[in-house]
Amino acid sequence: MEVPALADPTTAITIESVRIDRQSAVGMMNSTVMPPGSGLSAETWPIGAAMLQFPSETPAGVSTREAGPVYWERQLRRLLREGFDTVELPSNWLPIGDMSASENASLIDVLGDVGLQVCATSVVRKSIIDPTDATENLAITHRAIDAAAAIGSPLICLGLHEALFPAQTAIPWFWTVQGPTNPDDRSEWDKAVRLYQELASHAKDVGVLISLELYEGTYLGDCDSAVAFLSDIDRDNVGLNPDLGNLIRAQAPIEPWEAMAVKVLPLSNYWHVKNYSRAENPNSGVYLTTPTSLQAGLIDYRMAIRYAIASGFRGAFLAENYGGDGLAVSADNARYLRRVLDDILTTTNA
Repeated sequence: MEVPALADPTTAITIESVRIDRQSAVGMMNSTVMPPGSGLSAETWPIGAAMLQFPSETPAGVSTREAGPVYWERQLRRLLREGFDTVELPSNWLPIGDMSASENASLIDVLGDVGLQVCATSVVRKSIIDPTDATENLAITHRAIDAAAAIGSPLICLGLHEALFPAQTAIPWFWTVQGPTNPDDRSEWDKAVRLYQELASHAKDVGVLISLELYEGTYLGDCDSAVAFLSDIDRDNVGLNPDLGNLIRAQAPIEPWEAMAVKVLPLSNYWHVKNYSRAENPNSGVYLTTPTSLQAGLIDYRMAIRYAIASGFRGAFLAENYGGDGLAVSADNARYLRRVLDDILTTTNA
């Protein structure tokens, strides 16, 4: 019987793990001092609407892009009716990086007519180290950076997560089935770092920030790895999107969310916010998660946001939710965020 060759340990990725227990992390968060007289306002802080609940095709099977400005306006006005004045434009809803200059000019007109600001654009599931589409995904991302600058988006959100497997798209909660993972290979890590440095230089030339989204199964899939990855990129226009929801929904043991927060929030420049409930029985190995509102889930966003702002966070929030009426839940989450921000910025260190 042939014995399979072992992986070369010199090529494996080694990350120094910083263990922080829950109580220590809570203490760190609660003891952080808010800066006095910050001039920040809960009313004007950008809180964007996510487009998760908007399909990439019309009921007639026409792509959002092909449907054109009249269709875009109808969809975007739905955000306005729920109280949003800001939006993130993801590539899976409208691929602005692939659109012509005239199409993007029409988009700018639509946004102006509707009265929506763009807090960010995003390139969704187009990993620059995808095992089959890396070269094309890199080109797509470069085009998307130019398009973000063209429409006046201050930031583009990127990540290393790949397209979902068919088994994931066939069920309501895709994270309950193992998805693609980045390889445990230092050369691939280094390639991703090098390509993000290239993208960061491009983005800086056109005045756009980059935010890298925490996502399970990637080099941004746990907080120690995300911090190390960002440190290796080492560009001042690149930060983290601390989407802790992507990590706490794992149906497996997780690091305390408070420990995650103290590691990544000081390095963050944009924030997808969503929450999950967890039911855990470690003795039987049962870990179950389900989406819920920001105020009802595992993450205490009042605590997390206060710590983030005290640590220098000034980025936009993006209200997300999976399941049910995602737009309505996101709108309720946005109103909750306004209340929390008002409380935090009014009471400061009380």
